[in-house]
Amino acid sequence: MGAVVALDRLLETRRVWRGRQQGEPLAEQPTGHAQLDALLPGGGWQLAALNEILLGSPGSGELQLLWPLLARLTQAGERVVLVGAPAVPFAPAWQAAGVVLAQVSLLQVSGAERLWAAEQCLRSGSCGAVLCWPEQADDRALRRLQVAADSGQTLAFVLRHRRAADNPSPAALRLLLDNQPRQWRVLKCRGGVPPVRPVPVAF
Repeated sequence: MGAVVALDRLLETRRVWRGRQQGEPLAEQPTGHAQLDALLPGGGWQLAALNEILLGSPGSGELQLLWPLLARLTQAGERVVLVGAPAVPFAPAWQAAGVVLAQVSLLQVSGAERLWAAEQCLRSGSCGAVLCWPEQADDRALRRLQVAADSGQTLAFVLRHRRAADNPSPAALRLLLDNQPRQWRVLKCRGGVPPVRPVPVAF
C-alpha cells in the first residue's frame, strides 16, 4: 500500500493544482504601467479573457509591455506558457525583468497547432497566463480562445500583426502599437469606451 500524504501538504508545495472555487474572484492584474492602467477599465488587463496586442513586427515593444505582469505571476509561482514565440527568449533579459524562468514553458508549434495548443493550455486552468503568436487567426479561432480563457479563468494574450486591426475581434481588450510616434492605442476595451488619448511608450 502506498504512503498516505496529507492533501494540504501537497497544496502547500504546489504539487497538486487546486483550481479556483466557483465564484472565487480573480486577483486584479494591473499592467505595471501606470499611464496605461489609468485608461483601462478595472485598472489593468482583462481577466479570464482574451487580450490582443497588435504590432508592426515581433519584438517591437510587446515584451516590455508584458514583463511586469509575467514577473509578478511567475514570482507568485504561476505557470506562464509561450505558444509559437517568434524567437527563443533571451534568458538574461527576462531574468533582469524579474521573470522566474523555471515557471515559463515554451511550446514550439506551427500552423493551426499553435491555436490548438493555446486553447488547451487556457482550458486547463493550470496557467497564470498563456501567450500565443498565431500564424493566422480568424474571428472563429479567436472566439475559441476567448471562451477557453473564460472557462479556465486564465489571462490570455494573442500577439498579431497590426494589419489585423481592421478586422473584427472578440478580444476583450485590443492594444495597438504605433511606431511614429511610439505609443499604445486602446482600440477596444470591455467594460468601457476606448480612450481617445494614446499612451506614449516610455518603457
